[in-house]
Amino acid sequence: MSSTEALTLPSPDEINEMARESFPGSPNTCLELGEDYAVAEMIVTPDMIRPGGFVSGPGQFGLADAALWYLVFAAIGRVEPMALTSELSIRFLRPAVGDRMRARAALEARSRRSVVGSVRVWAGDLEHKPTAVAQGTYALPLEMASG
Repeated sequence: MSSTEALTLPSPDEINEMARESFPGSPNTCLELGEDYAVAEMIVTPDMIRPGGFVSGPGQFGLADAALWYLVFAAIGRVEPMALTSELSIRFLRPAVGDRMRARAALEARSRRSVVGSVRVWAGDLEHKPTAVAQGTYALPLEMASG
């Protein structure tokens, strides 16, 4: 594919179907996908709540990771379950409270071997008040890198 050809984006439904099959019980879903972004949602379950009623850091980290994974599919134009987290760091900004969390991953760079993105995580509809920010890299499968 040439660099000027538009990629065909998978739909959130395609992504969610594959994710349900690969990770049954995952609380994360893909809500929206664009050429250079992905939006994910996590329904908060009681086991994710920490003292004080705050959503756990591991839950937010998992949501950020899922949003980046969905972003990879936009960046490569197809669902690829074997795209793997290479690196992910997160900074927690404020306590997260609510029954659902959302994350928006934005594409920073794409190479033959990897996809780099940054993520904003927030509670409910408070996108303007992020609870965490993350940045990570996903490694693409070798057959993609060599092809």
